[in-house]
Amino acid sequence: MQRQRLRELGVITGQYAPGPLNAITDVAGVKVGHVTLIEGERTRTGATAILPHGGNLFQDKVPAGFAVLNGYGKFAGSTQIKELGEIEAPILLTNTLAVGRAIEAINRHVMACPGNEKVVSLNAVVGETNDARLNDIRAPRPDVEDMLAAIDAAQAGPVAEGAVGAGTGTVAFGLKGGIGTSSRLVAIGKEQYTLGILVQSNFGGHLRIDGRPVAVDASHDRDGSIVMIAATDAPLCARNLTRLAERCFGGLARTGAALSNGSGDYALAFSTAETVRRTPERRKGLHAYPDLSNDAISPLFEAMIEASEEAILNSLTMATPMSGYNAASGKPSRIAALSLEALRKILSDKD
Repeated sequence: MQRQRLRELGVITGQYAPGPLNAITDVAGVKVGHVTLIEGERTRTGATAILPHGGNLFQDKVPAGFAVLNGYGKFAGSTQIKELGEIEAPILLTNTLAVGRAIEAINRHVMACPGNEKVVSLNAVVGETNDARLNDIRAPRPDVEDMLAAIDAAQAGPVAEGAVGAGTGTVAFGLKGGIGTSSRLVAIGKEQYTLGILVQSNFGGHLRIDGRPVAVDASHDRDGSIVMIAATDAPLCARNLTRLAERCFGGLARTGAALSNGSGDYALAFSTAETVRRTPERRKGLHAYPDLSNDAISPLFEAMIEASEEAILNSLTMATPMSGYNAASGKPSRIAALSLEALRKILSDKD
């Protein structure tokens, strides 16, 4: 059966309308690129790049906020985001043991950009989840060239979901997880803002869709990780972007996540609004930035919860079954995908 996104299955989460693509790329300027590595019997991994805008990110930085629900994982660059409240390089998602190679790829990419000839320090941002249940994670893939290819592949438009990019070998709720995305349109006063999110799902719990428990044949995991990258064109300061990132965990909880001791749950949010972009000229001294007020921001919070939930569920409904190699046991493995036929039946059995 052809895989479908959640809305194509007739499930509408929340009250806010999605953007035209229902993807993080509905936020103008955001680009996403994947490199998917399915090679032989043991390689099931990849990388996903998210670019907040298509220019020189080191020169024209974007404000950002970072949040951790449970820190059993690695998120390179997080301390500088928390300290300075900005992003100055492409964001890469990959597997746990490839974080160092991702940093090297970002370093090479940024230093090669025209205008960065004298750059001697930069903050590479890399999130990870562990794909060792389907991938020989000890092998050095993706390598630096693979990571660079993901950055180079980044583009606007529709975003591939499921077992692609950094989600190629991931597992969620004992089922095939992967990459998922969603967006929302939010009217505040006379302005309409867009927010979007992309997730790399690889966590455990007991799956719920539209508030209903979904029993699956696979054994339910408790541990695992998820990385959630959120974007908005609303003019937000770093403090309120941190608050926006924290709301991603509301959507995570709605899906039935266990939020266990062994789970790494991370969220990063950034604003693409040109009015808050930290250009070289603005960084030279005092500059006034517009800032959507605390009293006006609640609709964005609610929409972020909705989009996060839908993106996670899209990562499941779009994922396909996969055979691979369990690096911990040293044996072949196979992870089933969520049955869309069974899901339709569950959702049609309404009280």
